[in-house]
Amino acid sequence: MKSIKWPKHSILAIAVLATWIKTVIVYHTSFEMDIENLMQEFILFINPLSFLLFIYGLSLFLKSTKARNRYIIAMSIILSIVLYTNVGFYRFYNDFITLPVLFQTSNFGELGTSVGAIINWLDILYFIDVIILIIAIKFVPKLQGQLTIRKEFRRAYFVLAMAVLFLNLGLAETERPQLLTRAFDRELLVKNIGTYNYHLYDIYVQSKSSAQRALADGSELVEVDNYVQANQAAVNDEMFGKYAGRNLILVSLESLQSFVINNEMNGEVVTPFLNSLTNDKDTYYFSDFYHQTGLGKTSDSEFIVENSLFGLGRGAVFFTHGGNTYNSMAEKLGENGYFTNVMHSNNSSFWNRDMIYKSLNIDKFYDINSYEVTDENSVNWGLKDIPFFEQSTELMTQMQQPFYSRLITLTNHYPFYLDPEDIMIPEYDSNSGTLNRYFQTVRYLDEAVKVFFEELKEKGLYENSIIVMYGDHYGISENHNKAMAMYLDKEEITAYDSALLQSVPLYIHIPGSGDGGEINKTAGQIDLRPTILHLLGIETSNDMQLGADIFSEEHEDFVIFRDGRFVTNELVYAGEVCYDRNTGTDIGIEACQPYIDRATTELEYSDAIINGDLLRFYDSETGNLKQDVVN
Repeated sequence: MKSIKWPKHSILAIAVLATWIKTVIVYHTSFEMDIENLMQEFILFINPLSFLLFIYGLSLFLKSTKARNRYIIAMSIILSIVLYTNVGFYRFYNDFITLPVLFQTSNFGELGTSVGAIINWLDILYFIDVIILIIAIKFVPKLQGQLTIRKEFRRAYFVLAMAVLFLNLGLAETERPQLLTRAFDRELLVKNIGTYNYHLYDIYVQSKSSAQRALADGSELVEVDNYVQANQAAVNDEMFGKYAGRNLILVSLESLQSFVINNEMNGEVVTPFLNSLTNDKDTYYFSDFYHQTGLGKTSDSEFIVENSLFGLGRGAVFFTHGGNTYNSMAEKLGENGYFTNVMHSNNSSFWNRDMIYKSLNIDKFYDINSYEVTDENSVNWGLKDIPFFEQSTELMTQMQQPFYSRLITLTNHYPFYLDPEDIMIPEYDSNSGTLNRYFQTVRYLDEAVKVFFEELKEKGLYENSIIVMYGDHYGISENHNKAMAMYLDKEEITAYDSALLQSVPLYIHIPGSGDGGEINKTAGQIDLRPTILHLLGIETSNDMQLGADIFSEEHEDFVIFRDGRFVTNELVYAGEVCYDRNTGTDIGIEACQPYIDRATTELEYSDAIINGDLLRFYDSETGNLKQDVVN
């Protein structure tokens, strides 16, 4: 049998082709990216190629065939891990991983149940190119000897790689102008420059962020401060200080979205107690309220509520900027005589809380060591919500008053499993196990909140408190849109629907006040800080905050999401389309453009404050730059 004479660089070619083809297949099978035209399809097809040509092409500088093959195999393994990490992350977060998140290794040990639900045995196929290369090296005959690589060949090879890169960037810029300068949306980056180039860009942005702090000075705050002052909403004189001196209890309702409130699932009431609060005479219920979190999820919601700033687009502020100077709600309350604390039955290092809580001037963190946690009273990520609330109220009885306690629930967390004895309603019957179980854990959370109210009353803490409860972030990602469409009786979930599904419930319960009612203003988590502080009679006019008191007559119905989408009482901007909110029809980008510009500005200002650690230059008491900075 005549042996095949393989070209000199067969292994290099096989590596590039195998990883390229695998990556393109993964784009279409593992990520849900909207492709609107043939040009976008072509860009998606070519965008891995330039990086692969470069990274594998570096093997051409190695002298021996063995060294070249080892290098190519090593790169293939690394790239497969990078791609697979994105796939796993996307399954959970419906987003692409960033460098800061990748290095949050202290959190990985807590992800056991979630990771188990994400991984399956077919995932070995994500490493198929590695297997192909190993086989090729073994069976492609006698490429092992010394191979002299001519400089002309290397030069031509890398000229080709550069040509592909410039073609990719040129087409991407045509399809999405200013892609790299206004890149809040990671999906757009991956669609246009590819997964691997996206990570290089992310490294650049992270390095730029680190340099930003080193080079920052207080003068950068002047423009931000002018914007904040110009857009400040006047306080509502009737509400300001109306409940001064009361204890403040904030409850973060894990993964709770508004679509379950006052709704049923196959005839089963999902949230009976929370439903009753929507009509309670002592409860303000906000029916058009939205989470504004990014990759930091629960930690982002904490950051937003404490600081009235946005989280970052690339990772969790709690991790990336835990040592910054902040002017948190906890700090303001502490200055006004409150004992401030967070209650969460998890390890203190999770999401870097042990460090950033010091930066937020929180007096005490009641972490897992403050609770009695056993196998019997735990599920998923830790202590079940009912025993968590029971033990937390007991701890509250030992606190000096007034106190500010922020409680973080856990049970209604992906992948939404319960012990049999805690199941109160049957599963839903869609094709999504995640959505099916979600209704059950939401029902359990609702029961836990009911128990919490009973415990507060029994322990004499109820009457002199304000209880604020809000959904921290979405529970059902866009990966489950088909099941959501079935539940909501829609043909499909569009970008317009997805934006409105980011609504989460907000309750401000004031026992004995008789001041409740439904409020349908469009508002977001960024508005909570000024709203709560004003109810307690604490002035915020000198604070560097981007939110506004929801009770103010000047509060604007405008909510910005971390990825640049927004919702107003009349418009929805999502998927680069401007929708009429009432009809869901595309009304042309011009109607949204002023809000798009403002959303971009506010996100950039927030990023500048965080990345530059600019509040270290700011005196919140006077509202001016610190004197030593001015001088």
